[in-house]
Amino acid sequence: MRKLLTLAALCAAATALTATSALAAPPADKDTLYALGASMASSVKIFALTPAEAAIVAQGFKDGVAGKPRVDPQAKMAAIQQLAQARAAEGAKATKAEGDAFRAKAGKSKGAQTTASGLVYIEQSAGQGPSPTLQDTVTVHYKGTLIDGSEFDSSYSRGEPTTFPLGRVVPCWREGVAMMKKGGKARLVCPPDLAYGDAGAGEKIGPGATLVFDVELVEIQPGG
Repeated sequence: MRKLLTLAALCAAATALTATSALAAPPADKDTLYALGASMASSVKIFALTPAEAAIVAQGFKDGVAGKPRVDPQAKMAAIQQLAQARAAEGAKATKAEGDAFRAKAGKSKGAQTTASGLVYIEQSAGQGPSPTLQDTVTVHYKGTLIDGSEFDSSYSRGEPTTFPLGRVVPCWREGVAMMKKGGKARLVCPPDLAYGDAGAGEKIGPGATLVFDVELVEIQPGG
């Protein structure tokens, strides 16, 4: 619920600053102000607001900026969080259904293995040596995409691999990378329960999303 807290903090700050709004302030261009509004809109994306609901939210923002909200935002935080959870769960239903169909098709690919957890593991290039354990630290190159192929993260794009303790990442990675060997490449098709679930993550990974990771295991550092 970090986005909700950020939104509440912005509204509270806007109300607090109203008292000093008469003071001289640096001018802001229209594009900057528009971008501010758009960034705040992304904070409530999880609510899947209808046009009528968005109008009410806009009025609440306007009243908050004026320092005259008719409802105390802090008093309604629990209700806001409950609404966010309910809307996220509802929105995840269709996404999950699409993901189920995608994973079923991926599971029929040549060389694919579907594990008991629902992970679809597709080896693309065999590595050598032992597989890492959850006590090990691994270095990998990877690309993460949604089922429509849109990329949300990539170590390749950053130009360097990433290193992390294998036991401290999402379940899909813990299970999938542990099936690999040094130098190997594999595709991990991750059901939402093994990734970010109904909460999603960031702006690009929505509630209930199935994720696809192309992973190259570069190095294994044995744990203690």
